[in-house]
Amino acid sequence: MLQFLKYTLATVVGLILFFFIMVMVLAGIVASAASDDEVSVAKNSVLELSLDKPISERGSNDPFEELNIPMGGISGSYGLDDIKASIRHAKTDENIRGIYLNIEILTAGMASLEEIRNELLDFKKSGKFIVAYNDICSEKAYYLTSAADKQYLNPLGAIEFNGLSSEVEFYKGTLDKLDIKPYIFRVGTYKSAVEPFILEKMSEPNRAQTASFLNSLNNFSLQNIARSKGKSFEDMKNISNQMLVHTPEDALKYGLVTNLGYFDEALSFMKKKMGLKEDDKIYLVALKKYKNVAAQADEESSRNRIAVIYAAGEIVNGEGSSDNIGGTKFADEIRRARKDKNVKAIVLRINSPGGSAMASDVIWREVILAKKVKPVIASMSDVAASGGYYIAMACDTIVAHPNTITGSIGVFGMFANLEHFLKNKLGITVDRVNTGQYSDMPTLTRDLTDVEKQVIQQSVERIYADFTTKAAQGRSMPVEQLREVASGRVWSGAEAKERGLVDVFGDLDDAVKIAATRAGLKDEYRLKHLPVQKTFFSELMSGMETRISHHFLQAEMGELYPHYENLKKIKQMEGIQARLPYNLDIQ
Repeated sequence: MLQFLKYTLATVVGLILFFFIMVMVLAGIVASAASDDEVSVAKNSVLELSLDKPISERGSNDPFEELNIPMGGISGSYGLDDIKASIRHAKTDENIRGIYLNIEILTAGMASLEEIRNELLDFKKSGKFIVAYNDICSEKAYYLTSAADKQYLNPLGAIEFNGLSSEVEFYKGTLDKLDIKPYIFRVGTYKSAVEPFILEKMSEPNRAQTASFLNSLNNFSLQNIARSKGKSFEDMKNISNQMLVHTPEDALKYGLVTNLGYFDEALSFMKKKMGLKEDDKIYLVALKKYKNVAAQADEESSRNRIAVIYAAGEIVNGEGSSDNIGGTKFADEIRRARKDKNVKAIVLRINSPGGSAMASDVIWREVILAKKVKPVIASMSDVAASGGYYIAMACDTIVAHPNTITGSIGVFGMFANLEHFLKNKLGITVDRVNTGQYSDMPTLTRDLTDVEKQVIQQSVERIYADFTTKAAQGRSMPVEQLREVASGRVWSGAEAKERGLVDVFGDLDDAVKIAATRAGLKDEYRLKHLPVQKTFFSELMSGMETRISHHFLQAEMGELYPHYENLKKIKQMEGIQARLPYNLDIQ
């Protein structure tokens, strides 16, 4: 037996070493191959944007990306920064003659789409073309492709143009079946993050706020589409509201697309625009390759830096991970930027639905200290709500898009009594011995007393009062005025600006320009992106087991996997939360 275990252990160690060596060798091959291709683009090339993966704030350091090898969930998204930089570089690249949009289904927030679309509109100022071709075109995809000079839709294809919607899942029935009794503590009529656990449908205040910001987002999109198509907003809204487009012929009739045709016809149009013959070749350059060309563009050599700190994901206590905002970690990042003499200003880029109130306050404190010595500007992306607004509210200036989701100034706490679930479903009973009347508080295995409920509610109310007081100070308005637009209500960026929660409309670049102006830098600076991203191999080797298990679990569960992720997030809601009402998914 001892010999068997010895040989088995040797085999396992050998396999691990073999795997590691093969990964290193393969990465070397990829890096070597990429080094030859990354620096050059053939003449008569067209940048192809497929955007067939989710769009995140920042791109990844994945040498396997061009080989399309899934490495346990590390890869799998396009960075908004890479997309914008590539379009911007293509505008002045003599070898790039135009952009081809090959987009069907988009997984991205509305503000991210706005930044990409604005970059496309700026690209057109160069005189180069943008052509889109679709077999299928979703609502979000159409918003981007509406910026194209020519839009081809397959004669048998489909296009979605019927407005935005948002669904909310409710778990009360599940909890009832499991004999789980939730305890909810909140402040604010609109703080509806807890509704899925106590209701079976939206409350009227929640329905009202959702309808309000969804209509604001939808109207903003329709106004921009109408402008691109040379139509009135009223016409576009009527087409959308009445769902007048059912077929490709309808899309052509109402001017949503310029042509019905196949890919070869779109290709022929591009060749004509480039002055090529039908038999000449067009080189379609994929984003995953061209982003490396754009990254090698010359940078400003000035020692003056503007720190751009990316805060994306839910806000959690402690260090957090690469997928969320750890209160301790991001406070440290702001502190280091404050103490760095070369950093003349800070831009806090926020894409977060919120999370831990404690962690949010830890980050807020560092923003307060930083703004005493240098400008601090907030740049809101798709979502900067609740805790996401908390970390922005102390900044000198808040920059957002009209279609950013923000506000939700409110807090909640949630507990559950699992006593009957454990007893009736699992046969587990619990007994206890206390040294004091409330020694076992908080507990999940008995009902809370009235006194305990009051203690928790008072804690929630105290944090809400602190939140709104600090928000009022940050926005330079009376706290009574601030609380009129608080109560947990969610606003679009356009609605928030009208109510003084946001200062100006703009994207990350606009926020950087404001920071540079405040710091007196003009154009003499370069950006310092924080947190510093891990190398691919550091990311690969840290927590590999967890990523691999997630990869296989996702493959096994399929469409049920998002529900599993939601349950995990519920489990992570420790302490008082400053979070969006629900997992917002706008379609």
